[in-house]
Amino acid sequence: MNKRHWTSLLLAGLLLLPLAACGKKDPGGISSAPPNEPAVSVIVPVEPEPQPEPEFPYANPLTGEGLYEDISGKRPFAVMFNNLKKALPQSGIAQADVIYEIIAEGGITRMMGVFQNLEGVGDLGSIRSARDYYVSLALGHDAIYIHAGGSPQAYDAFDSWGITHIDFVNGPYGNMCWRDPDRKKTAGLEHSLFTSSEKVLEQMPGRFRLDHETGFSVDWAFDQDPPAGDLQQASKLTVPFSRYKTGYFTYDADKNQYLISQSLDGSDPISCIDGQTDQAVCVSNVLVLFTDVKQVKGDSAGRMDVRTTGTGNGLLLRDGMLFQITWRRENRTDTLSFLDQAGKPIPLAVGPSYINIVGTSAQVAWE
Repeated sequence: MNKRHWTSLLLAGLLLLPLAACGKKDPGGISSAPPNEPAVSVIVPVEPEPQPEPEFPYANPLTGEGLYEDISGKRPFAVMFNNLKKALPQSGIAQADVIYEIIAEGGITRMMGVFQNLEGVGDLGSIRSARDYYVSLALGHDAIYIHAGGSPQAYDAFDSWGITHIDFVNGPYGNMCWRDPDRKKTAGLEHSLFTSSEKVLEQMPGRFRLDHETGFSVDWAFDQDPPAGDLQQASKLTVPFSRYKTGYFTYDADKNQYLISQSLDGSDPISCIDGQTDQAVCVSNVLVLFTDVKQVKGDSAGRMDVRTTGTGNGLLLRDGMLFQITWRRENRTDTLSFLDQAGKPIPLAVGPSYINIVGTSAQVAWE
């Protein structure tokens, strides 16, 4: 070994001597902290293991949402909601699994909320009168239909189609509803009628059949992922029903849902809010179904005739994207079907849906 290398080793050894004197080893051979300085414990965070997605044995047939209890055999409730500007906000509508909106006379619209399970919903209202096309859609769900009065065409449908319905105007259901005193003052008597899930469910046993008959099914398809193929982005949808009513649906990417607002009687758009919870009404799917809409011939009130069977074109918005679809419904006892361009069922996003039914000439727009 050469002299230069020995010299380097000697210098390295001399440099290590002060370092050895700075700390001493405890009996266990572990270096202790310097005198007068506390020992420092180092806690290494442990990443929690990700929780697996819960596996549900059942699903809500109207939303595809997972459930631990099978409720698919229960008949849903279809509730007629007021949608006049002075009668807002509606109560209970944010908890509907499906909302249908269709024009009525004078350019106004009404909404029908369908609830597969009414338990815990709370107040519902204000309740308004029936129209035969809503009756037809409720029949397709085998629903128990809740309303307050109705058009002559609706009462003809009740009689000829064998509809299960609860009529708060012409029926023995006075203990199931009430008039809200504040609504009577601000909106008028006809816009003040309310019911509640508690009252309906308490008084329902023994009145009607509560379960579907054998063979009934909704057959809507649901999928967390949007359909494959050419995807068209659409963050906002505008649905004009009439000069009185225009609906707006705006995509919220954080929630992956659509926020709903509407312009009524020429007003600036206002958000749809549930008056019971102050919760914004949001949905996972927005559908527009184009069909034949015309005024009932000879009807002095200007009531409308809306085709709800057969087939027609439509739109589906989900996950911030727009899809061209076809809707189909063979008979009044069938639920609507939604098909892709190849004629196959198109999956809806898991969650509630809003179904706009408009005339074939409606100038629906998106961006």
